[in-house]
Amino acid sequence: MTSMIPGAALLAAVALAAPSAAAQGAADSAGVRAAVLDYVEGFYQGDSTRLVRSIRPEVVKYGFFVPQKDSVYRGEPMSFAEMNGYANNVKRSGRPAPATAPKEIEILDVSDQTAAAKLTAWWGIDYLQLAKYDGRWMIVHVLWQSPPRPAG
Repeated sequence: MTSMIPGAALLAAVALAAPSAAAQGAADSAGVRAAVLDYVEGFYQGDSTRLVRSIRPEVVKYGFFVPQKDSVYRGEPMSFAEMNGYANNVKRSGRPAPATAPKEIEILDVSDQTAAAKLTAWWGIDYLQLAKYDGRWMIVHVLWQSPPRPAG
């Protein structure tokens, strides 16, 4: 009987901790989603404040696109400064993306310190890696491609 007491105590401790872990998981998922939403809305609306809030300055972003008069993907990096410059140009132009522009966010994985998400936007698909800094989820890596061309 005495050997069952430590087992019962361990089971009770795990049962009490489970709701806390689930709540933290939900909070982390919400934080990841908020960071990705700030990222896409920052580009769509020309809001560099949202970009600064969601992207680390040392971000590494690299993308593949097919130029209009070509049939082969070309790769190109984009720095943090270039991202903010793009957002500022959208704001200056007064032509934000329409409210109907796609912004589908799929959370692929969330751990206690790192996470991964997929964003489908008007420019294509972004795969984002995030990390938690001082309790805030921020984007550290982005790999993207323009929408796939139809086979033909």
